[in-house]
Amino acid sequence: MHTLTHTPQGWGAVMFGVLVPPLLILPFVTSVPHHSSPPTETCRRCCDSLGPAERPPGHTPEIRTIINMTILKGDKGDRGDKGTPGKSGQEGSTGWRGPEGPKGAKGNAGPPGDPCKTHHAAFSVGRRKALHSEENYQVLVFDTVFVNLDKHFDMFSGKFRCHVPGVYFFNVNVHTWNFKETYLHVMQNEQERAIVYAQPSDRSIMQSQSLMLPLDLGDDVWLRLYKHERENAIYSDDVDIYITFNGYLIKPE
Repeated sequence: MHTLTHTPQGWGAVMFGVLVPPLLILPFVTSVPHHSSPPTETCRRCCDSLGPAERPPGHTPEIRTIINMTILKGDKGDRGDKGTPGKSGQEGSTGWRGPEGPKGAKGNAGPPGDPCKTHHAAFSVGRRKALHSEENYQVLVFDTVFVNLDKHFDMFSGKFRCHVPGVYFFNVNVHTWNFKETYLHVMQNEQERAIVYAQPSDRSIMQSQSLMLPLDLGDDVWLRLYKHERENAIYSDDVDIYITFNGYLIKPE
C-alpha cells in the first residue's frame, strides 16, 4: 500500500488518473450511431398538448376553414355604370402666374367689314336783293347757292329741311340799312330760336348771329323778317352779296 503525500505534485497525479479514463471513452460513446426505428409524427390539434386535467370543461376545438381564393376567382365582370359626380371641392387659392409663352404665328386676314356709312349735311346760300318789312312776317328767300349737299336746303321756300337727325351749327350774316332797324329771327319750325338785331343808325354795318340746334327728322330751320309794326330792312344790291345763311351737321344721332 502506497502512501500519498499531500504535495501539489501528488494531487495532480491523482486528478489526472481520475479524469483521463472517462475522456478517452466519451468519443466512442457519442460516435456510435443510433439504429432504432425513426419516430412516427402524428397530426395533433392545438389543444392536444393539454392533458385531460388541463382542458377547460365544455371546450370544443375550433375548426378553421381556409379557402384558396385563387381557385374560386371567376372571370372579370363588365364595367359598371358611371356614378353620380360628387360635390365640388372648396376652391383653391390662385396660383402663381406662369411664364409667358412663345409668340404665335400670324393669323389669316379676316373678311372685309361693312362699309362705314358717313352722314353729311351742309348748305350755304346768299341773297342779292334788299328786303323791307311789310304787314306780315316774311321768309327770307335766297337766290345764290354756294353749297347745298343733297339739296337739303329748299331754294323756293327758303328753308333747310333736316334729313339727318343730330346737332347742327347755323350762322346768319346781314347788312343793316341806314336809319332803319334790323330785326330778324332764326326759326326752328314755328319757334323763335335766336334774334339778329341792330338799332337805327346813320351808318350801315354787318350784323351776324350763330347758334347750334338739335334737329329731329323733318325739322325746318329758316329766317323771318319782322313785320311792319317796326320799320326794318336789310340791305343788299345786285353786285355784291351782303346776306348769307349757312348750316352744317356737327354730330349725327
